[in-house]
Amino acid sequence: MTATAPVAVVIGAGDATGGAIARRFAREGFTLCVTRRNADSLSELVNQIEADGGKAHAFGCDARSEEEMVGLFEHIEREIGPIEVAIFNIGANVRFGITETTARVYRKVWEMAGFAGFLTGREAARVMLPRGKGTIIFTGATASLRGGSGFSAFAGAKFALRALAQSMARELGPQGIHVAHPIIDGAIDTAFIRDNFPERYALKDQDGILNPDHIADQYWALHAQPRDSWTHELDLRPWMETF
Repeated sequence: MTATAPVAVVIGAGDATGGAIARRFAREGFTLCVTRRNADSLSELVNQIEADGGKAHAFGCDARSEEEMVGLFEHIEREIGPIEVAIFNIGANVRFGITETTARVYRKVWEMAGFAGFLTGREAARVMLPRGKGTIIFTGATASLRGGSGFSAFAGAKFALRALAQSMARELGPQGIHVAHPIIDGAIDTAFIRDNFPERYALKDQDGILNPDHIADQYWALHAQPRDSWTHELDLRPWMETF
């Protein structure tokens, strides 16, 4: 690993998908810059990457704050290296009936899954455009395609993120920047699914829920695509999932 190693930024490097993506890119020689609201919660991930011979930096960052996001990208470019990949992976999944959905909840979910995605994409584009290359990936969900009962806030935010990704792909693709929107259409092997949906988690041994490491493989594949055959959108789901 050298000072000139390419940098991958993962906004929302959680314990499952985000962490798996970070580890996958680290194995390919990238220096990882990973963020969560609390940098201390990233210590285990950073230790894993470094134990495997990689290099990682943890940042506590509110991705909804324009000032913090501008500062984050400026710091990484100045102190760590050129950002080649930016991945937005904040979840913000909540479920409330429409009459129980407060303005505060709706606004916060949109800020986390929509507005924060805009800030990430804009700042990534600013540093990538002068170099004429880079990859920006926004994590989508089932709610990106259809709004389910009780998911008005989440679906509204994920629809907005999908529209952002489409608009950015059309604008930035001809300028050498690959913008992709993978849709995770199924339950993921996480503590949340294990604790709250045990019947679904029981399908793990039958490959009935998504393995975060396998999701991460597809993110790497998106970045590695030659530009004459770029994918903008793909969907990932277990073989037994209906759609």
